[in-house]
Formats: sequence, C-alpha cells, structure tokens
Amino acid sequence: MANRLKMAEVHAIEALRAQGWSARRIARELDLHRDTVRRYLHLAEARSKSAHAPTGSDSPELARAPHGPGAASASDRSKPAIAPPGSPAAEGAEPAIAPAGSELLGEGMGAVLPPLHSGPISGCAPYRTIMEQMLASGLSAQRVYQDLVSAHGFTGSYYSVRRFVRKLGQAMPLPFRRMECAPGEEAQVDFGTGASVDGPDGRRRKTYVFRIVLSHSRKGYSEAVYRQTTDDFIRCLENAFRHFGGIPRTLVIDNLKAAVSRADWFDPELNPKLLSFAQHYGTVILPTRVYTPRHKGKVERGVGYVQDNALKGQRFASLQAENEYLLEWETQVADTRIHGTTRQQVQKAFADRERPALLALPLERFAFFHEGQRTVNRDGHIEVDKAYYSVPPEYLSRRVWVRWDGRLVRVFNARMEQIAVHAQHAPGRFSTDVKHIASRKVCGLEQGAARLLAKAALIGPQTARWAEAMVQQRGIEGLRVLMGLLALAKRYPCAQIERACQVATSHGAYRLRTLRELIGRQGQNQEQFEFIDEHPIIRSLAEYGQVVQQSITEKWA
Repeated sequence: MANRLKMAEVHAIEALRAQGWSARRIARELDLHRDTVRRYLHLAEARSKSAHAPTGSDSPELARAPHGPGAASASDRSKPAIAPPGSPAAEGAEPAIAPAGSELLGEGMGAVLPPLHSGPISGCAPYRTIMEQMLASGLSAQRVYQDLVSAHGFTGSYYSVRRFVRKLGQAMPLPFRRMECAPGEEAQVDFGTGASVDGPDGRRRKTYVFRIVLSHSRKGYSEAVYRQTTDDFIRCLENAFRHFGGIPRTLVIDNLKAAVSRADWFDPELNPKLLSFAQHYGTVILPTRVYTPRHKGKVERGVGYVQDNALKGQRFASLQAENEYLLEWETQVADTRIHGTTRQQVQKAFADRERPALLALPLERFAFFHEGQRTVNRDGHIEVDKAYYSVPPEYLSRRVWVRWDGRLVRVFNARMEQIAVHAQHAPGRFSTDVKHIASRKVCGLEQGAARLLAKAALIGPQTARWAEAMVQQRGIEGLRVLMGLLALAKRYPCAQIERACQVATSHGAYRLRTLRELIGRQGQNQEQFEFIDEHPIIRSLAEYGQVVQQSITEKWA
C-alpha cells in the first residue's frame, strides 16, 4: 500500500515546488522518499490541469488522488493549488499555501518564511505567530503551553511546545548589540603573537604583542614581551598609561592567567597584585565572559591590525628593537589613519575628546614587589627567601599572601587584609613579633619577677610577704618557685595557701616543698616565749655560785 501523507505535508510539497525546489530537495527537506514526493507532484499537476479543463471532464490521475478525512473536496479540487504571482487568477484567489512550520510575512503578500526544520511537521506550526508574540512578551514555554491549551484549543503536549520554542530561538537569532563608550570611559586589552626575535646566539625567540585600545577614539598602544606574566602585564599597562598621558576608568580584559586567578562572569577572582595596581591608578578591571571575544571586539581587531600591518614579515635583532619599531609605527601609521568605523582620524579624535577625559596619573609609579602564597608552619612562621617571619596564632596551618620588596615583608589574609609586617632579614634569620605569641605559650620566666610577684599578691598578703622574702633569699632561681606557688593556687583555696605561707614565714622556710607539706598538714605556728629571771622552781644564780664554790673547796682540801 502506497504511503499516504497528511494534508499539511501535501501542502508543503506543493508550496516548495512553487518556489522552484526540485523533488530531491523537497524530499530531503521534509524527510520523505523521492518517489512519494514525485507522485504527489504529479497529482498536483493533474489537479491544476483539470481546473482549466471543460466542465465535466475527468482525469485518471484524479481517480488515484488520496481519499479520506484529510483529502480535498471536489469544490477544493476545482481551484488551482497555486496561482502564479501577478496572474489574474492570483488577484482574486486565496494566498499561496505556506509550508507547514512556516508563516506568511504579511496579509495577502504571498511571501513565505523558510521551514523551521526538516522531518515530521510539528503540531505547533499553525500557532507559530501566536507563540512568537508570547515569547516576545517574556512568557516561558510552560506559560505558552498553558495559554495555547486554554485560549486556542491546542491538543499537543508540553514537550512539543518546548521543542518548538527552542527551535524558534535557533531560527530567529537576535542581532548583537553594539556598545559605544564615552571618552575616557573604557579601554580594551588583549595579547597576540608578535614578531620573532633573533638572539645573539642565533636562536629565534617567540614574542607576544600587548595591545590596548581606547574604546572611544581607537587610540592604541602596543608592546612586545617574551612572556605573559603578571609583572609583564602590569608593566605594559603602566607604560600604556604613560603613553596616553592618563588613565581610562575601566579596563576590559580577557581571562588570561596573569590577571584572573579564577574566571567567573558574575564574580571573577583577580590576581591580588593586579588589584593593587588598579587601586594605585584608580581604575577598575572587568574581565569578559569566558570564550566570548566579541565583548572586547575593538581590541580583537586591533591585535589583528598590528599583526597584519606592522609585524607581518618582520624580524628583529632584539626585543627593544621591536618595541621601538612598534612605537614609531603607532605614532606614524596607526594614529594618522582614518578609522573605518568612526570615520575620523585617530590622533585628532584622541587629542580633541578623549585625552582631556582621562584620569590624571599619580605622582609615583606602582611599587613592584614579589608576591606569593605561603602556608603557616607549626611554629607560627612562614618562609620568605629562606628567612622566617611570624604571623598571628589564629592563622596556623592556613594559606596567606606574602609581598616582599627587599625592605619589608607584608603578610595578608585571604581578603587581602594586612595581618603582619616585618623588616626583611638575611637567610636563616627569624623575625618574631611578641604579639604573635599565644598567651598560653608565654613562659612564666619571660614574664619577669615583678609580674609574678604581682600575681602572687592577688592570693593574699601572707603569700606576698613569703614570696618577696623568698626571692630576696634565693635570687634568680626563685622565679621558678614563684611559678610553682601560682600553680598551687589552681589546686587549693587561697585561705589554705595564706595559712601555709604564714607558718613558713614564721619558721623562715622558703622552699616550695615546705609549703606543700604545710598545706597538706595544716601545721601550727611556732610560739615564742620570753625568758623570766625568778620562778619558785628555778634556783637563783647565787645558789648556783655557792654550789660551785663548795665543790672547788672540797676538791683542793
């Protein structure tokens, strides 16, 4: 049984044939077999001939025309399928039948948009104009589907609407929006491949050409470098500012590694050194979206202009020779040209409008420094050029940024807030700030005798008296005894320590072991008694003298 097509497909075949398409091309566009397309084209021709035949005539091709609910009625077959433009029949006839998935450009104009895609015709094709209006008003695919069902009797699925909406977006791309900037507002920056340099040893070295273009006047500056490091990038920007005699308010760059640590269209992470450079010169750096070179189209073409006009076929003996040539070319060729877009001389537009609008240069150049990340060691120090520098204890084992310039070493946290500063030392030296030592790690001996005695006085007056007497008697070794005395205050009540110190002072005992024993036994104070001369049970000295005299007489008698 031969394939029987839907009326929408039959109309599409006839409309494309009217536009001069071949059967092969129609079959490929509608994803049909060529024999099927030819058969329906023959039927269309037969209907066209029968429309001009006398009334009552018939044709064997019409007998083989498709039948069914979608087939054309006899009255429809009596009308020509397509009337040639400008013919009398076309003036009173209905508009030409558009292919499924296409739309008439205007009422009665007969112009047809190309079909959205090849393959089966979407059920959304009859609603294309309505859907385009909905999408233009900002409605989502889900809302378009809901409105089609409720207001237009759409019977298809949501997924068919979503597919058709996606293909509508592909079929009708929007034009790019051209952005022009006010004088002094923006400059665009990029790198490209420069001319090669033949070194003294005969080896050829590759170079990169730095290019910056002021967006308003198209005034540019070019410089060749061997590498695209952060220092090279900053040095080129600074030389460009000096060449312009001012600073643009914003710099549009791509996501080169020398400038952008982490690419993100919404919140990019810039190199901290480049941020310091931008703050020094009062400008703002704005990276473009990744893989979107049109966001800096002015400098993209500017790099190509330098490569094709200035450097193509050139070779230099040194990097300095290449930069001298670029500077001369910039002033003698690039600045004197009439720009193809602005239709003005670049140098004149720069001098008249953009140069007065640039920001003023600072008095000093940007202070170059070395920079890197370090991990804080277990001893609370970081290593910079084989010397060691302390940081606050809360940054132990964390990553910090370090900048050094031969005179100072400055340490920053992740938010680029300065947390420490040291004078740079020779290799092998340590620089430790006392403020960076945790209080729990400060030894009692380092606190000194005065501070330890003051802490002992907080226990009580007897303890203070014993501690002062102990230090006077034992000297420097008494500092450790003081530390032991303060440790007793963590284990025993102050009242017990006070009584022990009172007893020890009364006995002249100034050892810590004595205090521990007294606290454990809670010993009594040593009482002192006065001597008395006379007492009933005590003989007088005169009696003792008589006894002695009598003993001596008896011995010599």
